Amino acid sequence: MAGKSWTDAEFDVCVADYFAILSADVAGSPYVKATHRRVLLAHAAHPEGSIERLHQNISAVMKGFGLPWITGYKPLPHYNSALPDTVDRHLKAVGLPDFMAPSMGMADDAALYLDTPPTQRNTQPPDEVDETLIIAPKFDVAGRDGRNRALGRAGEARMLAHERATLRNCGAYDLADQVMWVSEEDGDGAGFDISSFAPDGTPRLIEVKTTTGWDRTPFHISRNELLVAEQRRDHWRLMRVYNFARTPRAFELCPPLAAHVSLTATSFQADFH
Repeated sequence: MAGKSWTDAEFDVCVADYFAILSADVAGSPYVKATHRRVLLAHAAHPEGSIERLHQNISAVMKGFGLPWITGYKPLPHYNSALPDTVDRHLKAVGLPDFMAPSMGMADDAALYLDTPPTQRNTQPPDEVDETLIIAPKFDVAGRDGRNRALGRAGEARMLAHERATLRNCGAYDLADQVMWVSEEDGDGAGFDISSFAPDGTPRLIEVKTTTGWDRTPFHISRNELLVAEQRRDHWRLMRVYNFARTPRAFELCPPLAAHVSLTATSFQADFH
């Protein structure tokens, strides 16, 4: 960022203001960005244009963290290296905001909008993709989503509704009634969360991975899930649900997963000799 350097205190107050705006933005409540910027002028010795760019930088950090960002502040890469730590410190101090509650994405029982996987789209990834994916491992974005059981359960419930709605829309009411939430009824050991069907009756074994962030947010997948994906590759599917804090969307990945994502070992089993 050109011009006068930002202090830690200035970063802190601007990040706190960003989250206040974001809460209103996700809720659909009105806010005036210029009013917020003018208030910040009393706490940050920078012109309004610099504050505007900083908020765009924070959006880029939020994207890298796999979290929602303010729609009016398009992510701007190449930010100060201290900024991700400031955002992380804020999140640790106050916790995830209320608008990150999993219930936000569960209001609709209709079929989800299904997108094509990021790797199969004709459009190129945004300019900031490399930068955002660099900070994701450092702050364990995939681990945070994986440990958020409420988010995972909410995503599975939303996908269960999607599968049933899709079958009913095709007139396959008998199949819709047979869709099962396997992980809820039998636990997590099956290697998939939902047992469903294609409209022609072909089995669909669905593993659901949910995030409140963007479509390229990294996720964790277990060794058992990968094993079942390989053994039953004709029927196993991974449904990636994203943007869960706003309007959930999803895309489907078919085995082999290595055709779509890079699989990185993050832990090892230690057996005694």
